[in-house]
Amino acid sequence: MGISQKLLSDGEYVVLSVRSHGKALIGPVALLFLVVAGVIAALMLKPNNTAVASGAALVAVPVLILLSLIPFLRWLSSTYTVTNRRLITRHGIITRTGRDIPLFRINDVAYEKHLLDRILGCGTLIISDATEKSGVVLPDIPNVEQVQLQISDLLFSQDDGNDDDGSRVPGEPPRNNR
Repeated sequence: MGISQKLLSDGEYVVLSVRSHGKALIGPVALLFLVVAGVIAALMLKPNNTAVASGAALVAVPVLILLSLIPFLRWLSSTYTVTNRRLITRHGIITRTGRDIPLFRINDVAYEKHLLDRILGCGTLIISDATEKSGVVLPDIPNVEQVQLQISDLLFSQDDGNDDDGSRVPGEPPRNNR
């Protein structure tokens, strides 16, 4: 999981790598069981009837592909990685898309936890940044409070006055650290 080491620049290392909580798969897995149970029930009600069997398969296969397999593959292919220099999001099954936000562009890191999120131990991470695109929302992040704390610590503890840690705008004069 995470990002390949070859995609990191010199001196950059992974601090945190996560994907969405398994909560995102509750609906697709429940639907999988319901469709399989429906097919079994149809076959048991009309045994030795090829029309029922082929009709059940004709309905079940596309439903399972669209509503169970594709969400699972989306979940599997989506990763969120925080390095000492940037936040990296990657997702997509066939067409991969991603976004990198330098840490010095991040203005705010917040989270939301609804009742079900609190029960399951996940939440939504909201990153606000100083770019043309307005931030990023990362849904169903496991242990979202800890992730928010790690990113905040990284944002505020990395500034050692050097440009190479991503903690300040390139070209900005070094800050006096006391």
